[in-house]
Amino acid sequence: MKTVSGDPDPKHVSTSYVERHNLTMRMGMRRFTRLTNGFSKKIQNHAAMVAIHAVYYNFARIHKTLRITPSMAAGLSDHVWSLEEIVMMADNYMPKAAKRGPYKKRA
Repeated sequence: MKTVSGDPDPKHVSTSYVERHNLTMRMGMRRFTRLTNGFSKKIQNHAAMVAIHAVYYNFARIHKTLRITPSMAAGLSDHVWSLEEIVMMADNYMPKAAKRGPYKKRA
């Protein structure tokens, strides 16, 4: 692991960006709200949902202040992604289901 450090200007250090990100995730994904039944039973499902949210937020959602997506503003994309594109991309990364073997009989 490589340690990354810097010398930030104390006048510009703020937690507001992190707090705004946390609020956006809590409001955008039911899995992060308190006292809910929209939870993930597996950590893999939870990680996949967070990844899909991040892709949607950065590639498909037009932000009011930018008037484009963050990926377009950064030069990573030349168009607003559709949900179909996101689903197809995610589907290509999923491992294909293998044939299941026979069930073990209980004694």
